[in-house]
Amino acid sequence: MKTSIRDLKRKRASLLDEAEALIASAEAETRDLSEAEQPEYEKRMAEVQRIDRQIEIAKGRETGERAAEARSLGDADAAKAEFRAILRGETRAMEAGTDADGGFAVPEQIDRMIQAQLLDVSLMRRVATVVSTATTDWKKLINTRGASSGWAGETDARAETATPQLAQIAPPTGELYAYPWVTNHLLQDAFFDPEAFLSENVLDEFAMQEGAAFLTGDGADKPKGLMTYPTAATADAGRAFGTMEHMVAGAAAAVTPDELVDLIYKVRAPYRQGAGVAWMMNSATVSKIRKLKDADGRFIWSDSLTEGQPARLLGYPVIEAEDMPDMAADGLPIAFGNFRRGYTITDRMGMTVIRDNVTKPGWTKLYFAKRVGGALTDSNAVKFLKMAAA
Repeated sequence: MKTSIRDLKRKRASLLDEAEALIASAEAETRDLSEAEQPEYEKRMAEVQRIDRQIEIAKGRETGERAAEARSLGDADAAKAEFRAILRGETRAMEAGTDADGGFAVPEQIDRMIQAQLLDVSLMRRVATVVSTATTDWKKLINTRGASSGWAGETDARAETATPQLAQIAPPTGELYAYPWVTNHLLQDAFFDPEAFLSENVLDEFAMQEGAAFLTGDGADKPKGLMTYPTAATADAGRAFGTMEHMVAGAAAAVTPDELVDLIYKVRAPYRQGAGVAWMMNSATVSKIRKLKDADGRFIWSDSLTEGQPARLLGYPVIEAEDMPDMAADGLPIAFGNFRRGYTITDRMGMTVIRDNVTKPGWTKLYFAKRVGGALTDSNAVKFLKMAAA
């Protein structure tokens, strides 16, 4: 009898919990694993690896079974047909697309299309690091203070150098969902377009919710937003990890070109290079900034000459994020830095859909869900301009 992917994942999670319990017990007593514990730990981790292989085989088997039906169609058309069948509640499609965590898995090609469109409409995704994970417990170790180094001659004594300090980042995650209704007549229509339905009823809602969470989310069953971390007017070397730097403007509701230049150079040179370096502000702030001129009377704002590319301010692209605050006393309306190094978004792979055609006769409710997380990963990478007190 074949074991389902759901059961394999449950067994894997149980084994990992047991292995982590052994580690936690040893760490609580500030010791290594004992001679008795080490084989138990290795046994569980070996079993996890064996289950991982079983999961991959099971996934491949499911993919092969569905591939036979798609040979006469292009991959994209086959994915659309499968997704349309899931939404309509056709039994074969629903059995083939059952997800391990409940509901029905959105076909991979449709899921990739959703992710691609989210990249276009979710502004933070354009500049932040986006990581796809198979679980919700993604973690990252970061070095909050690098090991020191030095120079020495061939026979000189080597002084002991500082030990790097590590911190673990585990972005808070939550279930991002949309819950649209659709009439059964529309679902059964031969011209029903699942891609258009997703764009109009799911993607825009996802983008709006994500945009707010990546900046202002409190970390409770949602990402922890960039704007929710503490800030201080302290240079990088003097701040604790997790506290971001702000520079105080000279006025409560206006900025000068010189202040914007100063903010750029608050970000150290290595961070000002590569992808993800940008300004971030809302439209109200943009309307003020784009009127600023330098000492020679030239505008410091440059409109893009290429469709789809952002405008530039002092040479760097501008991301208009409406969830950034307006210019007001003590506010943080402008951010600049390397968002790719500063903020990480985690996407659990796969979206599920649950259909309900019982609650309201003649209608079908469709519950689309995906798990998304986000957190600050380098508090030196992005700086804020803080308005003066009133």
